[in-house]
Amino acid sequence: MALFDLSAEELRNYRPDRDEPEDFDLFWADTLAAAAASPVDASFTPHATALRLVEVYDVSFTGWGGQRVAAWLLLPVNTPGPLPCVVEYVGYNAGRGLPHEWLLWATAGYAHFVMDNRGQGSGWRTGDTPDNGAGGGPSHPGFMTQGVLDPQDYYYRRLYADAVRAVTAARHAPRVDPSRVIVAGSSQGGGLALVAGGLVPDVAAVIADVPFLCHFSRGAEVTDEAPFREIAAYCRAHRDKVDRVFRTLSYFDCVNFAARSRAPGLFSVGLMDQITPPSTVYAAHNHYAGRKEIHVYPYNAHEGGGPHHQVNQLDFLGKVLAA
Repeated sequence: MALFDLSAEELRNYRPDRDEPEDFDLFWADTLAAAAASPVDASFTPHATALRLVEVYDVSFTGWGGQRVAAWLLLPVNTPGPLPCVVEYVGYNAGRGLPHEWLLWATAGYAHFVMDNRGQGSGWRTGDTPDNGAGGGPSHPGFMTQGVLDPQDYYYRRLYADAVRAVTAARHAPRVDPSRVIVAGSSQGGGLALVAGGLVPDVAAVIADVPFLCHFSRGAEVTDEAPFREIAAYCRAHRDKVDRVFRTLSYFDCVNFAARSRAPGLFSVGLMDQITPPSTVYAAHNHYAGRKEIHVYPYNAHEGGGPHHQVNQLDFLGKVLAA
């Protein structure tokens, strides 16, 4: 797979104008107020596993629309709290999976809260949370265009609200220090971390690994890979609704959330990534309001830095929390 996007120098300087609706902040204030009408009511039930060095809790909390959302909480055994907590969001069409898939942060001494994706979890990692609030109207297979003609009905309104509620739920978890909550994720999960960082002003850090959901117009134009191609396919069929589609997407573009996040931020990008094209990642990074750094992997695609980048993440968090 060859380089296909802007040059490295162009990417470093790529800071496109943000497509932000005039009522962006009001829309999200109203959305979060509606979600907060139901108490988060997080429950933590001990979950038996064969893991000897990690305690596991099966978590349930109230997300958007009063719907219960599943999660895992992993804690290092015999480590007294309060612990910093990494709230992790999961990639596209995946769910929380099984506890033994999530050992990095707990074995490094952190609490680790893994949020399930409503309605997803039948692609490459299983999920347990249905989407009871699915919007109407036609859509292309996948999640990118469900309810896309109206921001009130769009699928990601529900998922973004869940991501914010997950931070509140994690702050109620046993042995968690509520003042040291980090939001993190890869691909779609990286986008959700940017959302949480932009909407929750006091998170301790944001880790966005090859983040998706950024700069929708660019992504839909420069790659034929899913999930961006779902948007292009929908617009190809609904030629008369293109403006409405991108009007809705402007409320959900993670570039706009990045511009509101002031926590220390760590990004990664693969320059051969056709799923989250490098220019979409740099658009979010270059608009990010807080102190930030980005690790660039020139010959990697959507796997980004993989385990090499996890070393950077551990080092980054160690420095942030020691400051």
